[in-house]
Parts: sequence; structure tokens; C-alpha cells
Amino acid sequence: MSDIMEVMRARHSVRQYLEKPIPAELRAELDACACELNAKSGLNIQIFYDEPQCFSSRMAHYGRFENCKNYICMVGKNEPELDEKCGYYGEMLVLKAQQLGLNTCWAALTHGKSMAAIAPSEKEAIVIALGFGKTQGAPRKSKKAEDVSNLSPDAPDWFKRGVEAALLAPTAVNQQKFSLKLNGNTVTARHPLLGPCLKIDLGIIKCHFELGAGKENFIWG
Repeated sequence: MSDIMEVMRARHSVRQYLEKPIPAELRAELDACACELNAKSGLNIQIFYDEPQCFSSRMAHYGRFENCKNYICMVGKNEPELDEKCGYYGEMLVLKAQQLGLNTCWAALTHGKSMAAIAPSEKEAIVIALGFGKTQGAPRKSKKAEDVSNLSPDAPDWFKRGVEAALLAPTAVNQQKFSLKLNGNTVTARHPLLGPCLKIDLGIIKCHFELGAGKENFIWG
């Protein structure tokens, strides 16, 4: 478990990339991971390599993206739970990319049209930039555990680890607008009613919490 926590600590958003193609062996691992996640989730995650158009738009320039030629499209059936599902499984892929030595950045609106094949019943929830970063990014200011949870001195260690992992999760404009409440072995995760990408953020938070706490230790409320 400490290994995945180290991956979470090392991963930061990166918007400027090197002119360095992703090697075939890393592409194969990412594609296999995406295929596995699609099978688990029913999503239609698609990865594109050596495709510069999506991040060459005016919006990408506004978002300060530079030389981004690889990206992940989070696509799925246009249902109420789509955004949360895309956050959860997209972060699984983001952490896999980090383990492979690649860098990423969640990009909601700061990109142009992707190359994703989207069926009439589907929607593209979000895109994730991918590649070898010019830097490894930098950590952002974080809230404290008591700001986002009901963590108490007598809380089980798994809950403490889960909250720590959740605080390492990327959220839109670093807002960290979520709360985690423990009651027995039931954990409830909530987000506010208003704000950008809240359901995607919630999926990312749940992914981190589960990896930190261990799914065997609790149930979601």
C-alpha cells in the first residue's frame, strides 16, 4: 500500500511536455490498462498518441498547455453516474501512467476537439493530457484532514490512511471540496451542490480513498 501512496505523492499536474514520443512498450501497458478498466466499468476509454490537434486550440493555449500530443478521452454512456465513474477509472489510469514514468493533467475545458469516437448514446466527460513532462510538476497547498473529514484520534488506521490518500487527489482548481464521514465501517463521500467538475472530483476522491484505506475495510454509504 505504501507504494501506491508514494505514487500519489509523486504525481502532480503537468501542462508542458517534451518532444519525446511515448515508447511502444509503455503504450502497450497503458492500452492494456484502459482495456481492463473498460471491461470493469462499461466505459469507452480511448487513448490517442502523436495527435497534436486537440491541445493546439485557443482554449489549450489559455490553459497553458504546451506540446501535448497524447491524451486520454474519458467516454461512456450518457448517464447520471458517468462523471463520477470517469473520475474514478480515469484516476486509475493516471496513477498507472505515473508508475510508468509519465505525466498527466486533467483538462475539463482547456482543449479543443478530441479524436474520440463517441456513439450517439455516449458523452465525452473529460480529457487527460499525457506525456513526458518538462518537469514533474509541483505540489499544491492542501487542506488538513479535519477540514474534509470527521477523523478523530480513535478512528481506525485505515480511515486515516484513506483520508490522507484523498487529500493527495487532484481536484478542479485545487478546490478539495469534498467531505468524508465515518460511521462504524461505513464511509460517506459528499461534494457541494455548486462548482466545476464536482462529480468527476468525487470519483477521483473515491479512487484515492479506496487505494489508501483498502476496499476490504469499509463499505460506501
